[in-house]
Amino acid sequence: MRIARSHSSSLRIGMVCFSTLGGSGVVASEIGAALGRRGHRVCFLSDKPPVRLDLSGPNVSFCEVPLLDYPLLAQRSYALALTAKMIEVARTEELDLFHVHYAIPHAVGAYLARQVLGKRAPKTITTLHGTDVTLVGADPKFQPLVRFVVGASDAITAPSHYLAEAAHTHLGLSRDVAIEVIPNFVDTRRFSPPASENARGGSHGNRPRVLTHVSSFRPLKRVEDVVRVFAVIASEFPARLDLVGDGPERPRIEALVHVLNLDSRVRFLGERSQLVDLLQESDVFLFPSQSESFGLAALEAMACGVPVVASAVGGIAEVVRHGEAGFLAAVGDVAAMAGHVRRLLTDDELHARLSRRARELAETRFPTEPAVDRYEAAYRRVLGDGLPRASSSSRPRSS
Repeated sequence: MRIARSHSSSLRIGMVCFSTLGGSGVVASEIGAALGRRGHRVCFLSDKPPVRLDLSGPNVSFCEVPLLDYPLLAQRSYALALTAKMIEVARTEELDLFHVHYAIPHAVGAYLARQVLGKRAPKTITTLHGTDVTLVGADPKFQPLVRFVVGASDAITAPSHYLAEAAHTHLGLSRDVAIEVIPNFVDTRRFSPPASENARGGSHGNRPRVLTHVSSFRPLKRVEDVVRVFAVIASEFPARLDLVGDGPERPRIEALVHVLNLDSRVRFLGERSQLVDLLQESDVFLFPSQSESFGLAALEAMACGVPVVASAVGGIAEVVRHGEAGFLAAVGDVAAMAGHVRRLLTDDELHARLSRRARELAETRFPTEPAVDRYEAAYRRVLGDGLPRASSSSRPRSS
């Protein structure tokens, strides 16, 4: 039988996440790196090292999940391979717990692994990230499975009050199932404004204004709206649009840019693990998503002092305060978003004020260490280390 370790002892954690450049993998990588610096041993399990994971840091390792070389399973082997690897790593590393990011397939793998491991199985904490609830979890075909494996976790977290409420609603989780809201966070030492404010903002000669967007180029990210907002701005100012990321919508967006005759003014930069230099050159960050559980990309822009123009959906309003860190508009309202961008580019005082406030909010509301403290406290609770249970809530806070 597993013996609970003392509060001061290090933990052995299996961090399970996607390797692609999305919010869940970024958050998992940052949590793992911070825990490693605190002396905990963290083993990442994925098909390849997550894009933002720094394996040079202390106490962090990577365990590759190899796909099964069986023809009958070739298309759907990852969940099975992941489960098998979780069982193996739990035994060889004597893990205390799994921290799984995104419900399917990771929480499924954790549940199956625990059935195999029995009494010696690690505990499981599941962090929900967005479409695992609002898209996959809301699909009637998958809802029973997602509800079951999430509910079987020893603890559940979500990055926003919006997503915690959505999990109860879309998954049909009992209100007795606690979901602790631990907001995502940003390393404000790394993500910081440029040393010289002359690098951006306002009327600095003939320097083109720079608009930036970062996403996975999926339909719900509404990258077409980004381009159409930019088309309005580009007709009025010397301007450039930096599109960072890749995904299924990219060919269509490239075609739209060509049709609008913006090829020379739009840069498709692909996936990039390092964003600070691009954000430090940016005047405005565009984020017109149809759905967002939090908006980590917007937070990283805010930390660099970049005002955000975004959709007023999901958890974005918990990150981007309208009129403080940027402006919000209805989904699909290209005219309103273009108007907000125009205001920021023509009013130097407004841009400077929102830039300072965006940075201030990132520093004061979303720092790294308090968030990691809360994850570590959650680990200790499920391991029975005797720490008081943190209050949890799925109700949005009053503004």
